Formats: sequence, C-alpha cells, structure tokens
Amino acid sequence: MAQRRVQVQPVENGRTWWEPFDQLLVATGAIPFLPDVPGAGAAGIYGLSTLQSGIEVRRAVDQEQPRQAVIVGGGYIGLEMAEALRLRDLDVSLVEMMPQVMSTLDVDMGALVSQALRGVGVHLYLEERLEGFEVADGRVRAVVTDKQSLPADLVILGLGVRPNTALAADAGIPLGQRGAIRVDDRMQTDIEGVWAAGDCVESFHLVSRRPFYVALGSVANKQGRVAGINIGGGHATFPGVVGTAVSKICTVEVARTGLQEKEIEQLGVEHVSARIESQTRAHYYPGAGRITVKILAEKGSGRLLGGQIVGVEGAAKRIDVLATALHAGLTVDDMLNLDLSYAPPYSPVWDPVLIAARQAVKLV
Repeated sequence: MAQRRVQVQPVENGRTWWEPFDQLLVATGAIPFLPDVPGAGAAGIYGLSTLQSGIEVRRAVDQEQPRQAVIVGGGYIGLEMAEALRLRDLDVSLVEMMPQVMSTLDVDMGALVSQALRGVGVHLYLEERLEGFEVADGRVRAVVTDKQSLPADLVILGLGVRPNTALAADAGIPLGQRGAIRVDDRMQTDIEGVWAAGDCVESFHLVSRRPFYVALGSVANKQGRVAGINIGGGHATFPGVVGTAVSKICTVEVARTGLQEKEIEQLGVEHVSARIESQTRAHYYPGAGRITVKILAEKGSGRLLGGQIVGVEGAAKRIDVLATALHAGLTVDDMLNLDLSYAPPYSPVWDPVLIAARQAVKLV
C-alpha cells in the first residue's frame, strides 16, 4: 500500500505487472463457507454464491439427473434451493445444526418456515451437525452427520458466506467484524485513498449502533454508489442498515428487519414482543390468506427494535413499513397513526403491521 501499486495478472496468461493507483476500490465480495470435513472436495458437492455456481448446479440437475439431494444449511440459499429441487421432483433432505431453519428469525417465526418446507415434502433434520461425506469413485454418495448417513447424489452447501478479504489483509488493510474490511461512512478504509464496498466490508447497524456484517446485494449496491461518488470527487455517505431481508420459501413469504430477540438480549435491552395473526386482505375478499407479524420494542420507551413477517402472497413487502420506521427511529405508539393505504384487495382496514404495533403499545 505504501508504494500505491497493485499487481495484475490477466486470466488468459501468466504475465504479471505492477499498476500504480491514486485511488483504489476493493470490491472482492464474499465466498461460500466450505466445511473442512472428509470428502468435501468430491464431485457432486456445490457451494452457491455466484450466478455461475447456480448455472453449474442447473447443468448438473439437467445432465446427471440426480434423484436424492441433501442440502446442508438452513439459511436463505439452502431453503430456496430446497424449494427449487422439489419443483424438479428430487427427493430433498435438509440438514441444519440449529434447532430451526432460517436462524435470522426468532424461533417461533422460524417454525412457520419449517412447517412450509415439510408441507412440500422436504425432509428436515434439525440439530444435526455435518461430519463429512461418503465418497465413491470421486463422487459424493452420502452426507454424514453426527446422527446418521443420508444418501445423496447431489449436495448443496448453504452454510453462508464469509468476506473475501485475504488479499486486503495481505496488503495491510485493517479488518473488522467477521474479517470484513473496516470502512467509514464514506466507504473509505483506514488507509487514505483506499476504498471498499460490497460483501467484503462490514456495515453499521442503525438499531444496535454497532458494526456488523451482512452480505446482501441491496446493501452492496448502495455502498458501491457511495464509494463511486467519493472516488469521483463528490461527497456521499452511507449511514448504515437495519438488516432488512425478504425471501419466498415454498408457499410462504418471509421477511425480517432490525434485531432478533436474542440480539436484543445480548445488548442487555429490556424489550416486549407482540405477535399477531391476521389476513393479507379484507377477510371477505377472494384470495385473503394468513399473515403472522411479530414486533419487538423497547420496554418503557416503546422504541421499535425489529420485526418479522411470515405469510402468503402479499405478506413480505409489508416489512418495508417496519424498516422505514426503524430508519426514522419511531416508537410503536408513533406507528399507530401512520397513514397506510387501505382497500379490500390489499389489506384489512387495520393493516396487520399496525395491529401488531397496537398490541406492542399495550405491553410497553
């Protein structure tokens, strides 16, 4: 870094050279976590983090026509792949070391997702730890856990990702949470003229007021925009995020924002929890379906701390109301008078988010 140069090596040949820079942006992204267990390098085992890796899995399903798939890890990627493989009529098992899938939800809300997975025929094996893979002729034949051996001719690793920062660390760029690059609100590292953005950097959580790591395309795009403006001579800042995420798992939509109960407890904040069940539309309107909303608020002040939603079509995007409220620092009492839209095809008179907020007000 002191010499302000980067070493370049073209993909098509081995020739390298040193390229000088005035400003440098590090955007090396994230890489899937690969377990260090016996047989992990066998054919038929795939980690997913890029479009190309997804294409390779699709090609394997089309050409090799596997019948038994095992997914290791119950996060977003693992669950979405479980649904996709069931749609291709594979026998799908999912192994998760935690007591629930989708650990970014509270236990009671994650249970709703587990129910949806079982409803489409996914075999769930919770609280089982991966120990290795059985391999024959270089190909995976089974997934071995601490409790059993599950036959498999296709394995998807959904164990999450980690920041791809080995190059940055070797260059002396300081790292922060989970080995991600530490940046300020202008996306500049601790080294003048060296910037970083995307899945390789840490973020700032606007609710906990602490640095944390999240790998989401929406966050990466915002960070890239801020870094680009500043590198180009302008001035922009990225204040932080509230951890909003949304997904569709089988027949349900899943969304979350802010802090979970376990994170709030780790901060030592006394809180209340309100969970309600309602309908996505007016109950008399065709197509109305169930939606469950959970809101977490600080005891006493009523400050909104987080929210989670699980329901049928029309449920998940309601999380944006809670995300906006978190950015604005609203209390649950503030939320009661939000002028949200109403028409029978879209919502009951009291939107489910406001019903949950009303219940939370009674508890704070």
